[in-house]
Amino acid sequence: METSDQFIARKDAQFKKTALKPLKDVTRKGTHEFKREAWTFMVQYNIKTKVFSIERLRRVAINGETMHRELKIGDIEYRIGYWIVGQIGRAKDRWTWGQFC
Repeated sequence: METSDQFIARKDAQFKKTALKPLKDVTRKGTHEFKREAWTFMVQYNIKTKVFSIERLRRVAINGETMHRELKIGDIEYRIGYWIVGQIGRAKDRWTWGQFC
């Protein structure tokens, strides 16, 4: 199984070469494209199989419909989340995006 240090190194390299991050609008009728400008990873001190991430994202495009009309190109948003090693089913022993943060 991949250690948290190996996982962080892999994700850091992936983030460096990923140009844009598309995210669905809450309406599911459009998407927002973001450029990752900065990020950090942190292992939870008492659970070595849980890694938190904070990303600074700059909106570079809006495609389709959006629920919030006040959103505009150039806006900066922060995404806070975590990955954890799964314990059951297909996710067992694999790093997976946390469902609730």
